[in-house]
Amino acid sequence: MTKVSVLTAAYNAGKYIAACLDSLLAQLYTDFEVICVDDGSTDNTSQILQEYSEKDDRVVIVKLDVNGGQAKARNIALKHAKGEYICMLDADDWMSPDAIQSAIEVFNNHPKTDCVLFQVCEVYDDRQRTYPLPNFLELSGTEAFEKSLTWEIHGLYMVRASIHHSFPYDDSSKSYSDDNTTRMHYLHSREVRQCKGVYYYRQHQESVTHHVGVRRFDYLRANESMRRQMIDAQVETRLLTLYEKVRWLNLIDVYLFYYKNRRQLSHEDRQFGIREMRRVWGNIDVSCLPNRLKWKFGYMPFRCSWVLFRLQEESYFFLRSLLGRN
Repeated sequence: MTKVSVLTAAYNAGKYIAACLDSLLAQLYTDFEVICVDDGSTDNTSQILQEYSEKDDRVVIVKLDVNGGQAKARNIALKHAKGEYICMLDADDWMSPDAIQSAIEVFNNHPKTDCVLFQVCEVYDDRQRTYPLPNFLELSGTEAFEKSLTWEIHGLYMVRASIHHSFPYDDSSKSYSDDNTTRMHYLHSREVRQCKGVYYYRQHQESVTHHVGVRRFDYLRANESMRRQMIDAQVETRLLTLYEKVRWLNLIDVYLFYYKNRRQLSHEDRQFGIREMRRVWGNIDVSCLPNRLKWKFGYMPFRCSWVLFRLQEESYFFLRSLLGRN
């Protein structure tokens, strides 16, 4: 049985996929497979993947005709995975040579550990930033789940295959809903630890999280999906309360995206965004919000009127722009 399966979804990743695969083929630990799903690419991604597959049989290619988004592509890769442990590596990212080995050593030394976090280095054009993980040796699954709700800990890790197959990627939205899977993996883990291996997370304007487009509004639906899963899992009420605050702050953040970028969106996309924000504004339980938010300008719910809420947001972000804070 293969020890580790690495899931890689690639969509028009021709500029980056070689560096991604080179970092895997240079791993000190060699008992792994890479399941690469070409998610309907229209550039030279397919050709590059084929070249790597021909020179190393650990690289397995699955080609899709139509782009379905990262979550669906990763789930297809997951169906092909044979490893005892599973991690994902996005096509524009890469790993340090000791990353897989370091994670496996933690699993071997701590039999109750079900998830192992990598260290994360965010790579920008002009700088690098280390993700500030809290200092811990071990977290319970519930502790890790709670910290992941606010991303105090990140979502780049290796997990036991039995957990991943039980909880495949949430593909309820084309973007962002896959984040929910991370949290469910943590929740159903006995122990969560971290290793010294580094995941290099490239930050660029072509990525979903930086691209100006209608998919940004998927974040709100992904949050709703997370809340439903929390209810189904019967998590503690205090965690649901915490997540309603997270959903509210995310709604304000998505409105800021709309405020700054609406001129770049089509009329149809703007209307879609407004409908999504209004719907979510109406279904968040604002009684869960702390008073300091309920009465803070820019964050007040104005449950009586969507128009008043929008007027607040427009005024708030206009004033922030005057102060250079947007």
